[in-house]
Amino acid sequence: MRRFFYAINSDNYDHKSEQFCRPRLGSLPIGNDVELPDSIVHHWCRVLRANIGDQGILFDGFGGEYQVQLQTISKKHATVTLLAHISDDRSAPIISKIGLVMSRGDRMDYAIQKATELGVTAIQLLSSHHGEVSLKPSQVDKKLHHWQQIAIAACEQCGLNRPPLILTPQPITQWLNTDTASLTVDDAVSPTMVALSQDPYYQVLNHQADIRLQMSVPATGQPLMPEALLVVLKQDVPYIELLIGPEGGLSNDESAQAKHSGFAPWQIGARVLRTETAPLVALATLHALSR
Repeated sequence: MRRFFYAINSDNYDHKSEQFCRPRLGSLPIGNDVELPDSIVHHWCRVLRANIGDQGILFDGFGGEYQVQLQTISKKHATVTLLAHISDDRSAPIISKIGLVMSRGDRMDYAIQKATELGVTAIQLLSSHHGEVSLKPSQVDKKLHHWQQIAIAACEQCGLNRPPLILTPQPITQWLNTDTASLTVDDAVSPTMVALSQDPYYQVLNHQADIRLQMSVPATGQPLMPEALLVVLKQDVPYIELLIGPEGGLSNDESAQAKHSGFAPWQIGARVLRTETAPLVALATLHALSR
């Protein structure tokens, strides 16, 4: 059954009443009709050639999802009837934010897509001294939207109903600077995600993590895993931050700053992982250790 993300975004904001005009799916009773946004009409009704009576799933990111049936289809509009609410929350039992130095092209798309499938909560985009990508101000909005859509599409495919937040790029030195107030998640997301970022589930990201880990290359005499990690993973819903550098690694100054900011080195095995592989290995390992 096709799944679609029903975004509550800034395009639906009524500045006079300071409320979002498009209702949250979770606030609507079974049997109500809902008008679909253009993006879903285009994909479901035009590209996939859906017909009246076809069923699908809508989720808005606030938890759970709805089974729906296409009720009307016109040239530019379509409506669905809410048939049933499915309360399953398939989010990972760990709140995780990855500070990920941006890489080029498909490698970055791959890292975001697979990290989403493995349940990451947010990805903070970073630039660094040895990084391959440094976006111009005119490129930021377009790339942020692109990467957020990669994450949403991965959610639609894999069954997650809370998409991760992709956070606007920052220099790694700024993100690590504990003396500088960081942007809140509300300020750092694309317009599509502003309303969703205000949900309590995501507001946890504004608080201090229970542990901060830097994916590290193998080093003699360095412990494989911080002892505190296993303790943190015993908490009900631990919040873990991960820092993943570029292919060339962090500079000496960046590594020193990460250590000063509380990032403990964590090396998984004796191999050096690519920057798009490291998030997947780290997330999969965390979930395995938390069981």
